[in-house]
Amino acid sequence: MRPHGIPLALHVDFMHTPLQRGAFAPFANERKETAMTDDYTGAANWVAKDLEDPHEWIIQLSDAQIAAIDGALRAARAAGAGLPTLTQQNFPLEGFDALVKEVHERLENGRGIIVLRGLPAARYSKDELRLIYWGLGLYLGTAVSQSSKGDFLGDVKDFGADTFSSTGRGYMSKQHLGFHTDTADVVALIVMRTAKAGGLSKISSSVAIRNEIARTRPDLLELLYKPFYWSWKGQEAPGEKGYYQQPVYSEHEGKFSSRDIRTHIYQAHQDFADELPPLSEKQKEALELIGQLADEPRFHLSMMFEPGDIQLLNNHVTLHSRTEFEDWPEEDRKRHLLRMWLSMPNTRTLSPLMSAIYLDQRGGAVRGGFPSRDGKRSFETVKAQD
Repeated sequence: MRPHGIPLALHVDFMHTPLQRGAFAPFANERKETAMTDDYTGAANWVAKDLEDPHEWIIQLSDAQIAAIDGALRAARAAGAGLPTLTQQNFPLEGFDALVKEVHERLENGRGIIVLRGLPAARYSKDELRLIYWGLGLYLGTAVSQSSKGDFLGDVKDFGADTFSSTGRGYMSKQHLGFHTDTADVVALIVMRTAKAGGLSKISSSVAIRNEIARTRPDLLELLYKPFYWSWKGQEAPGEKGYYQQPVYSEHEGKFSSRDIRTHIYQAHQDFADELPPLSEKQKEALELIGQLADEPRFHLSMMFEPGDIQLLNNHVTLHSRTEFEDWPEEDRKRHLLRMWLSMPNTRTLSPLMSAIYLDQRGGAVRGGFPSRDGKRSFETVKAQD
C-alpha cells in the first residue's frame, strides 16, 4: 500500500502515455477524434463495481496530518486570522504537498471522486471547522463565488428553500436532489453535522453514462452535444436576460466534459415560454435518460456521510445526487455541511461552447461559479442571499 492507503496501481504515471482507443488507460477520460458514438476510456469511466474497494475513492487522513491541521488552526488563532484574512502563511499546513498533488491528480485524471476521511469533527466547534475547511481550500485550489451575493463558503442546510422555484437552490433545501453537476470545476463538501435520517449521497460517472447512451440510444446522444437554453436562476447580472445557451455534453482537445442541471433547463422554458422554442420530446427524453441511468444501482456509488468527511468531485466527469433528509429538532444537531466551488491548477481546457459559465476555458484557469455583483466576499450563506 502507498501513503494515504492508496493501492500501488493508482500511483503509476500515465500522464504521458498515449491513449489507445479501446484500451484501458488508468488516468485518461478522453478519446481520439473518431465517431461520436465511440467510448471514452480510462479511470473516469467507472461503474459501481469498480469502486467496491474504498481505497479507490477514500483517503484516510493520518494522525500526523490531523496534527498538522491542529497546528495550523493554532497558528491562525495566534495570528488573529479570520476567514477573510486567512492565508497559507498564517494557516501553515506542514507535510500536505504530496496529498494535495495526489488529490489534484485523482480528481482530474483518475476516478473524479475523493473523500478525505478521519478529521475528528466532534473535536472542533463549528467556527473552527469553518476555519479549517477554508484553510484546506487555500491549498487545494481557488474558491469561486457560489451566488451573485459572493458566498465563497456556502452553508448546505435546510433553509426551507424550494428547489423547483424560479430562484430556488438545492443546497438550501432538504428536498431530494436528482443527479446533477455543480457550476464549477470541483465541488467540495465538509460534513459538520449529519441528518437524523436520509441525506444519502450518490455519485455517478458522467463518462460511463455518456458511453451507455452512445451504445443504447445513439439517436439521443447528438442532442446532448447541442446547446440548450438554461435559466440563470436569478444569478444573472443586472440587465442580462434570465437565460443562456450551453450544451450538456462537450468535447475539447479529446477530453470530455459534462454539465447537467436539467432543472435549470426546464426552468428556463417555464419562465420564458413566450421567448424560447419549446423543448422537443427527443430533447426531454435525452435529458431524462441521463438521470434514469445514473439512478440505476449499477451506475452509482452510494455513501452515507460521516462527520468530518471532505468529499471532492470533478463536475466535468461525475454527477451527484442526494436523497431527502429528516432533520433533528435541535438546531445544533441539524444536518449542516459547508461547500466550496474550486478551480484547480490542473483542470482540462474546455470547449468555447461552455463560455457562458466558464468565461475562461483555458486549462487551470480560475473560472466557473456565479460572480459577486458588488465584488464582496461572504463566508456564510443566509436565507436572504438567494
